[in-house]
Amino acid sequence: MEKKMPELNPLKFRAKVFDQMLSEDTGYSNYSYWRSTIRTFFKNKAVVVLVALIVLIILMSFIYPMVSPVNPNKVALKRTMWNNRPSWEHLFGTDGLGRDIWTRAWYGVRNSFLLAFCIALSDVGIGMLVGAIWGYNKKLDPIMIEIYNVITNIPSTVYLVLLAYIMNTSYLTLFVSMASRGWIVEARFFRNRILSIRDNEYNMASRCLGTPMRRIATKNIIPHIISLIIMEAALCIPYSIGSEVFLGFVGIGLPVDAITLGNIVNQGRASFTLHPYQMLLPTIILCIITVAFYVIGNKFADASDPRNHV
Repeated sequence: MEKKMPELNPLKFRAKVFDQMLSEDTGYSNYSYWRSTIRTFFKNKAVVVLVALIVLIILMSFIYPMVSPVNPNKVALKRTMWNNRPSWEHLFGTDGLGRDIWTRAWYGVRNSFLLAFCIALSDVGIGMLVGAIWGYNKKLDPIMIEIYNVITNIPSTVYLVLLAYIMNTSYLTLFVSMASRGWIVEARFFRNRILSIRDNEYNMASRCLGTPMRRIATKNIIPHIISLIIMEAALCIPYSIGSEVFLGFVGIGLPVDAITLGNIVNQGRASFTLHPYQMLLPTIILCIITVAFYVIGNKFADASDPRNHV
């Protein structure tokens, strides 16, 4: 037996009046990729603490040397000033020549940061451009892969030792030795990422319209990997500082008179048994910088993923 449909109450339901102006309105979203990325990135309290700590260390390393009256290379003539333990007068103590380790540590942080920033800018900048062209142009694959294999198959320690003997140890030598290898590694990384967006519809349309390859790479590809560029730069900075410390440890780093974290840690290592504070305290700063940048870089990579946006 068929059921009757209930009749609609005309007092409760009425036809919608057509409005020409409202029909022209379209839906929109105020979503912003970068605003959502930053909001997701700073949602983690640990990231906020680490970012604040890194900003504080960078500001301290650049401001303190300008206002400090202490000469970081001043050697004390009195033996009573040598190898003093940490105190209010010398917060990190003094080294074997009576030099204030607190002052030398901040000078070293500044110099190491400047060197690391230059290396990161060179590696990521060159690697980004080469990787974009390499990933887009299939004809470059045989040549670039051979260059990558030749450069990366040479042991880095042997390569750095040879350059140190040929060019003499200096900031320029360290920059050239690290930047001449790092760019190809970054180029391979960006090339693999670019392969996934190379054949998108807008790139195919650009090729059909005769757009030059350089313009496609700079306008259609690079803007889509900005988050990766920032992440790689953040990860390259602690790697560069760590490499400088390692080279100083094996004796092929910067000259002894250069004030860097690597040299300070290496000099403290020589007297670690009798005066451990000379190595431990600068090493704490080095560990904070390294861990903070690695965490910040990885968290930013997660935050830049649109799937993690709310």
